[in-house]
Amino acid sequence: MILSAGLTPAWQQVVVFDAFRYGEVNRAREVHWIASVKVFNAAVAVHRLGGPVRALAPVGRGQSDQIDGDLSQLGLPFRFVLTRAPTRVCTTILDLGARKITELVENGRPLGNGELDRFQQCYAEEAGRAEVAIVIGSLPQGTPASYYRELVQCTPCPALLDFRGEGLLACLDLKPFLVKPNREELAQTMGRPLETDEELLRAMRSLNRRGAQWVLVTQGSGPAWITTKKAAWRAHPIPVRPEEIVNPIGCGDALTAGIACAIREGRELLDGVRLGLAAAHANLRQRLQCRFDASGVAALAETVCVEEQPF
Repeated sequence: MILSAGLTPAWQQVVVFDAFRYGEVNRAREVHWIASVKVFNAAVAVHRLGGPVRALAPVGRGQSDQIDGDLSQLGLPFRFVLTRAPTRVCTTILDLGARKITELVENGRPLGNGELDRFQQCYAEEAGRAEVAIVIGSLPQGTPASYYRELVQCTPCPALLDFRGEGLLACLDLKPFLVKPNREELAQTMGRPLETDEELLRAMRSLNRRGAQWVLVTQGSGPAWITTKKAAWRAHPIPVRPEEIVNPIGCGDALTAGIACAIREGRELLDGVRLGLAAAHANLRQRLQCRFDASGVAALAETVCVEEQPF
């Protein structure tokens, strides 16, 4: 089983407009409500790829029935830690005419000490049964930066870490299997700009030296970089025409899901990157995050180019 665990899920509104004009009255063409943001996106993508998965997240009591209903309809196993604070609401605005996507993101609301303790207890139980654990997303306001370290400490299986900052650096001596920030997040974590590929690779290798077995950095539509202590690779996303892009939100989570599925199956990480980039390509074409048709993803993965780079 693959565990997808995170502390800042969202009850997501996806609003579709033929044209969206700032400062004017806009009438929506479609409105969808889904369980989303990183922890749920990654779990849904694993599920779409055919992997056994369980999502673990804190959910506000007021939205638990709605989120339960959405995930149950997908057939996705989950476990909630119910909280007094409501789950945040985030909004995706899709402007079909201009081919623009706008995200309105609410910060994760603070959790009580008892709720954080309960989540850690549930995590330890689920991680003990998992073959791969994804620890993903930002921490809610007021949560100690060391909190994710406490989760990783009780993770007996390969851990895929998709978060940034001081909390990420605090986990590196635990030798996580994979650390996966994007380029901007890595720059924020290191406290300096990473303007050239040489600067990027130096920052990635510093994470390897501090304990990360693998480091993967994404750059949106640009190449993804992968490093270990001894080698580096560059992986190219599958080309896509601009008119084919519907909603890029969740592509990084689909990539994480593909890697988790491959690792669970005993495959090499670079195979997981290929599968994840193919899943991200499929996600681009969907209005709802990570709810893609996976029927052609395995074949697409074979077309992904991964090149070893001079070390």
